[in-house]
Amino acid sequence: MSNIYIIAEAGVNHNGQLDLALEMCNVAKSAGANAVKFQTWKTKNIVTKSAKLAKYQESEKQLGNESQYDMLEKLELSFDDFSTIRDHCNQIGITFLSTPDDSESLSFLVELGMDFIKIGSGEVNNIPFLREIGSKQLPVVLSTGMSNLGEVERAYNVLVESGSKDITLLHCTTNYPCPMTEVNLMAMQTLSAAFNCPTGYSDHTEGIEVPIAAAALGARIIEKHFTLDKSMKGPDHKASVDPAELEQMINSIRNIEICLGDGIKKPNRSELVIQNIVKKKIVASRMIATGEIFSDLNLTVKRTDYGIPADYWDYLQGLESNRNYKVDDAVVIPVSLLLR
Repeated sequence: MSNIYIIAEAGVNHNGQLDLALEMCNVAKSAGANAVKFQTWKTKNIVTKSAKLAKYQESEKQLGNESQYDMLEKLELSFDDFSTIRDHCNQIGITFLSTPDDSESLSFLVELGMDFIKIGSGEVNNIPFLREIGSKQLPVVLSTGMSNLGEVERAYNVLVESGSKDITLLHCTTNYPCPMTEVNLMAMQTLSAAFNCPTGYSDHTEGIEVPIAAAALGARIIEKHFTLDKSMKGPDHKASVDPAELEQMINSIRNIEICLGDGIKKPNRSELVIQNIVKKKIVASRMIATGEIFSDLNLTVKRTDYGIPADYWDYLQGLESNRNYKVDDAVVIPVSLLLR
């Protein structure tokens, strides 16, 4: 991936409704995202009926949920739904992705066809599932929220030993919304240095500043939750950006991408034109007679239209003046004499 790959994370913000999921694909495409990503699971395979809601989910009981099981069951889309979503993505020209949360969903999504497998932070310690993912031998993008470096290393090694050859690690803080004090964006660079692999950032903060900062710090993939309407009922809407913010974020990241350039320190074309006006040249600070010795006493540097660049100041010292100069006349002397 030569450019920053931007994933518009639809997640569960479709509220279990296929029509909303399809509309989210349209929004992601219109905003300029590379991919739109969902989450695929069978509720009975991933959670017990007694599992409690996370704290951030407890404030979203408008859905009437009393447990994770109840909430996830209402948000679950069918495999047929995801086939429809994939087909729609192909029609409008955006990459379809979905995070598998169980083995059944993994097999389905691999068969459905995805460019890579995105693994959620909650699977970093799921050794058997990581082995199964690695055995698919597809590129993998692993979110690393809730994990320390040693835990990430273990997951990374399991994937490699199981067959994964192309792994990207995403720094992530699993909190919705994530406060700025918990972002720790420099950890993305720690991952890059530790594993010598592409890294990126999966964002759960409010607003768009942090993903833009991640782009400036070298993220190769950026993932951001979005929603059609922040006021909708559901666990993730409030921590997501709306369509206008998503488009603004993507445009800003593309601008940052352009600004990063190739890293070679050199004047660009516009500067080559400007430097002739702005960079200083050597001029006479007083009248200089033919044969007089050039020195600090009769030379200075100023902006002027032509003449010898100030870089050659030391070369000019001690040479004889080749003609008479008035104050502010640009010094002109053959290069062969300057570089004697």
